[in-house]
Formats: sequence, C-alpha cells, structure tokens
Amino acid sequence: MNTVLIIDDSDINLTLLKALVLKLGECQPVLFENPLQALEWCRDHVPDLVIVDYMMPDMDGLRFISAFRALHGRNEIPLLMITANDQKDVRYEALLGGANDYLTKPIDRIEFSARARNMLSLRQGQKFLADRARHLAELVEARTSEIRDRERELIFRISRAAEFRDPETGAHIQRMAHYSQIIARGLDLDANRQKLILEAAPMHDVGKIGIPDYILLKPGKLTFEEFEVMKGHARLGHELLKDSHSEIMQAGAEVAISHHEKYDGSGYPHGLKGQAIPLFGRIVAVADVFDALTSERPYKKAWPLEDAVRFLEAGRGTHFDPLCVEAFLAGWNEVLDIRRRFQDEEVPMI
Repeated sequence: MNTVLIIDDSDINLTLLKALVLKLGECQPVLFENPLQALEWCRDHVPDLVIVDYMMPDMDGLRFISAFRALHGRNEIPLLMITANDQKDVRYEALLGGANDYLTKPIDRIEFSARARNMLSLRQGQKFLADRARHLAELVEARTSEIRDRERELIFRISRAAEFRDPETGAHIQRMAHYSQIIARGLDLDANRQKLILEAAPMHDVGKIGIPDYILLKPGKLTFEEFEVMKGHARLGHELLKDSHSEIMQAGAEVAISHHEKYDGSGYPHGLKGQAIPLFGRIVAVADVFDALTSERPYKKAWPLEDAVRFLEAGRGTHFDPLCVEAFLAGWNEVLDIRRRFQDEEVPMI
C-alpha cells in the first residue's frame, strides 16, 4: 500500500485529488489543508508520493518542498507540484528546488494518473533497492559473523595447542583474556578494542609451541641458558602471527611479543620501557601474571588473592603499567566472577 500525502488549502481540491489517488489503486491518501501540520506529520512518517499546491497560506509550496527535502531520509521521495497555467517561473523554481514533476490547473485526470503512476513506480524501485541493500548488508554481516566465529575457534585451538605442552590450562586462557578485557574497559578503550583484546589475549604464549619439552616441562628452576631459550617464545609467537591479514591475529602478534616487557625496561625480548610497550602488551602482562600467581600447578601452589594483589601493587611502575593495575583492581568484583566461571580441573601436586 502506497501512502500519498496531499497538501492543499482548498477542500474542493483535496476532495478531487483524493478521488484521483484512490482510482490509482493500492494507495492510501493522507490529507492536510495546513502545510505546517503536513510537515510535522512528515517528521514521523515517510510518504511514497507527495502532492503539494503552490498557493497556500503560512507556507507556500516552494517553502514546503525546501523544508521537506531538509528532513532526514526525504531526499528521494517523489514530489509533484501543482501550479496554475501562468506560473511558469514557479514551476521552474519548483523543479530546481526539489520537485520531481508538476501539474497545471485545472488538473487533467489522465495526465494526473500517468504522472502519479510513474512517480509511484519510481518510489517502488527505490524501496526495492533499499530493501535489497539492507538484505545484502544483513547477509554480509551474518557471513562475516560466521567467519569471525570460526576464526575465534581457530585462535582458541591454536592457543590451546601451546597450552597442551605447558602445565597451564584452557581455563587460564579464558580467565586472563577476560581479565584483559576488564582492564581495557577500565582504561576507557572503545567496545571494539575491548572485544579485540578479549579475542587476541589467548595467543600470548602461542610461541611455546616451538620451545623444547625438556625446558617447557622442567619442574625446577631453569638455568640461564634454558631461560634464554624459553624467552624465545615471545619472538616465535610474533613470527607465527604477524603476517596474517586478520586484525585479531595481528593483535595477537603484538601481545605475544610484548607481554613479557616490563614497565621499567627490564623485560624481554626488546627491553621496552613505559609507553613504548604496546598497550595490549601492558594490559596482558597484568592479567597473565595475576592468573599465573593465583593458579595451582603441578610444581606450585596457588597464591592467596591478597598476596597476588600485593604483588601487582608492588610492581606498579616497575613490572607493570600503574594505570593497568589500577584498572584491574577497579574491576575486582568482575575478576572474582571470572574466577568462579572459569575454574581449573584439580591438578595433582608432584
């Protein structure tokens, strides 16, 4: 059903135009004698065709056209101007000002029908294209969402592959990723960046895939030489991910190579200091260390939460970015909730 807006200060003209519109079929006429009231109606409704007279009080047809076209989303609505035979200059101004066509009085029934049908056909074409564009956008969004879901699953499985060679667990990945999101939110990062770090943080230790088992699984303290090999997992993770076209993988590469840097410059692999350390690396450093300290492993007991918090606070400005620590602690209730949601299976102590 097409909505046809008719604006004319004459009752006789409104009655005539209404009858002509109804003869078109599949049309619902909406009538206004006052153009200001019609304009107000247009703020909340989108007609399929507008028929407006030129000579009206308060606001003539030219001013109405200008005001109507200024409304959001009304640029392409077909508009038919009605003028007198001797108002050629007005017709030109109307066409230049936004009218699509015009009719002269007295209105010819056949001419009106032909012009109105043509303009309604134009409107139907516009609506079809708009619906098609909206449908295609929804389809692209759905397909993109599917690809992103598969990408997230792949990332998690890659991250788990590294963890399977390490006495850490899948729950560790979930916890530290969600801790990272809490910190990002506390730093007022936008929603997209918060989501990105949630998805990228699990790849922080993916480079451990390339570390020999005798080092990775050693229960005791590593020698200097062994630790130098272990530190190589940061570079390995970066090399594995950096050439991907995926935004998540690229963020993961940044996290992998920077989450062991320390705020005072004593970290590895590059010894970066302060703001020179990528923000995602500074965030993940806090999340990863806190979860490592508070998690039980075959070679160690879990630290009490208060001890881990004191460790973070003591490391402000040396190991950790102070703002990241502050953001983490500000979200403490969420931290506790995440610990409850993602729990490790019981780990037998050696």
